Amino acid sequence: MERLVNNWCLINRAGDCCRASVSVVVESAPVRLARISHSEGASFVAIGGEPDSLIAAELGTSLFVDPTFTGRTWPLASVELLAPIRPSKVVCVGKNYADHAREMGGEAPVDPVIFLKPSTSVIGPGADIVLPADSARVDYEGELAVVIGGVPAKDVKVEDARSVILGYTIANDVTARDQQQADGQWTRAKGHDTFCPLGPWIETSLDPADLELRTEVDGETRQDCRTSELVHGVGELIAWISHAMTLLPGDVVLTGTPAGVGPMTAGQTVSVSVEGIGTLTNTVVGGP
Repeated sequence: MERLVNNWCLINRAGDCCRASVSVVVESAPVRLARISHSEGASFVAIGGEPDSLIAAELGTSLFVDPTFTGRTWPLASVELLAPIRPSKVVCVGKNYADHAREMGGEAPVDPVIFLKPSTSVIGPGADIVLPADSARVDYEGELAVVIGGVPAKDVKVEDARSVILGYTIANDVTARDQQQADGQWTRAKGHDTFCPLGPWIETSLDPADLELRTEVDGETRQDCRTSELVHGVGELIAWISHAMTLLPGDVVLTGTPAGVGPMTAGQTVSVSVEGIGTLTNTVVGGP
């Protein structure tokens, strides 16, 4: 069902609020959902407008229900994008592209291999990835991420997976590769603070079946693939994970990274792009 939202509150160049009759058609939910920091705090917003003049409209409801708006808006260029969601957990999938499994020295597993990143690892677009002092090699891993919708998801069937998904965003599954190899399990290597950049927003109207995924370091392409190359698709992953644990509203599932992973060093900029969503960019800095 389409909703007509009138009288958005527009911010003019002087920073004053004025009323204007703006009609925005929202098809059951905003297409792009985000979280921003502004002069008065943080807000969940819907993103709209022209590509060169995007507007963030503050939501008066949670992300998981039909939207209402407070009337406050900001030019997106004037605010800071935060991680679009604050998940209770981030569930990740290892070796879910065959070429990546081979570059790591093996074959893709028959069943999905899952692990967790803590919520404290999540950062947003533009935030710094901090290299831990006790790691000699930290890698980027660009990924498509899935955001769970407003109902706890348990024992979801593959064919019903779309009904529990709010939308899709971009992730960088940052990994201390030397610690991963030393520990034999991945919690420490994957769980450092700042090791899960997410953003720039959640795209709620997207078919994830065949999207280009590309990772660049300082403008040089390092990963380039399509999500059609996933060994286990999004529906299968949601079913597999939800059989083991309940996925709560706002939880995030990282679907795996393709071949081309490699190290990052302080001062470099890493950008992960997914067709139909946008680009997530972060700068790498040295730790204390």
